Amino acid sequence: MLSYRHGFHAGNHADVLKHSVVVQLLQYLIQKDKPFWYIDTHAGAGAYALHEGFAAKNAEYESGISRLWGRTDLPVLLKEYVDAVRLLNPDGVLRYYPGSPYLASQLSRNIDKLRLFEMHSTEIDVLRNNFSDLGRRAMLYDGDGFDGLKAMLPPPSRRGLTLIDPSYEDKRDYHRTLTTLEDALKRFATGTYAVWYPQVQRLESQRFAEQLKRLQPKGWLHVSLTISAPPMGGLGLFGSGMFILNPPYTLYKMLSESMPYLVKMLGQDSSAKFALEHKGA
Repeated sequence: MLSYRHGFHAGNHADVLKHSVVVQLLQYLIQKDKPFWYIDTHAGAGAYALHEGFAAKNAEYESGISRLWGRTDLPVLLKEYVDAVRLLNPDGVLRYYPGSPYLASQLSRNIDKLRLFEMHSTEIDVLRNNFSDLGRRAMLYDGDGFDGLKAMLPPPSRRGLTLIDPSYEDKRDYHRTLTTLEDALKRFATGTYAVWYPQVQRLESQRFAEQLKRLQPKGWLHVSLTISAPPMGGLGLFGSGMFILNPPYTLYKMLSESMPYLVKMLGQDSSAKFALEHKGA
């Protein structure tokens, strides 16, 4: 269960979708003076070197963030995402990729708090090193984010963004995500919750979005990006999705402008497509 290392996949197509959405959620939250909490249930290492270590082995970023890096025609949502990645690469050369915790640390303010969970023993050590300069603004927890989330909700300011993005290598993660969200909504019904999930040839993945929709009848947004037909043999990631509970009203329009562009830039065959749907509050 603890073999997964996100560094192998840093900057790939799934990260592009996930992090472009996360950037928008964070930018929406900082528009108000009142502080918020960012909670990450599966934080990983926080940031990744692309040309060495795990990321260099498969170089998945080459079919993800690299395809957007030098573009001058990016829709607003994708431009703001790439600009956020540039904060970690100030000389303009793509060498490092920020995970969700790093994006949150860069786009939030001193009054905002980060609460980061990671179970992998090596990843949590790297995460601590990456965030050592934030002091008590960032609290790191060596443990299960599904269980740990309960004690975080509701945040004192009653404003918060929670990202839930386990690896789903253990198929129980689908069920645990659903039960965790059910409990979270009881504790903090007005919080924003962003759930990432993989598109793979597994029944749990194929029915997951419909299960998420049943958590609340309205006040949700679902976006998915499929980059190719399912691989031969049944193994491998061919797309991903983001499901947001209590999304900002601006997000649907921005995604509708950006997703056709992502299909064009990241699609690998004629099966490439996107889906976008929402139910307003």
